[in-house]
Amino acid sequence: MKRSRERAASELFAALYPRLAGWCRRLVDDDGTAHEIASEAFTRLWARWTSVEEPRGFLYVTAANLVRDHWRKLERERRAMHRVTSEAALRPHPEQADPSVRLLVQSLPERLRVPILLHYYADMPIREVSALTGRKEGTVKADLHAARELLRVHLRRSLDHTP
Repeated sequence: MKRSRERAASELFAALYPRLAGWCRRLVDDDGTAHEIASEAFTRLWARWTSVEEPRGFLYVTAANLVRDHWRKLERERRAMHRVTSEAALRPHPEQADPSVRLLVQSLPERLRVPILLHYYADMPIREVSALTGRKEGTVKADLHAARELLRVHLRRSLDHTP
């Protein structure tokens, strides 16, 4: 029993780790951090191995949450650095809004962010996003539409404020 469990986990790791780590890499823009997140997702899966019905979905949702935590940490660090440099400057210059898609996706509420990450960044069909999130396909489509509209508005606003 334990042997087959380990073999199944090993096969799953070999099949999914490269793609999961690559997906994380695109989101965090750092190889080391991407591998840490992917590894942590597998560690959490292993801890719940017998109770997880859909390992692939569990891995991607867990990784998405870890990416979100990473982004929050970076944002806290960025704000701290901004405070330090602003206090040191004689005439602080107003910071321009960063219209990068990653930062805009990060700013979405979780209800909209997770479907965007799974559908567009992990290339999952709406049917699969629906199954993984426990939402109806129509709800996932509506959430994706709402997220795209918010991103469009934020991007326009960011671009309108650039010199």
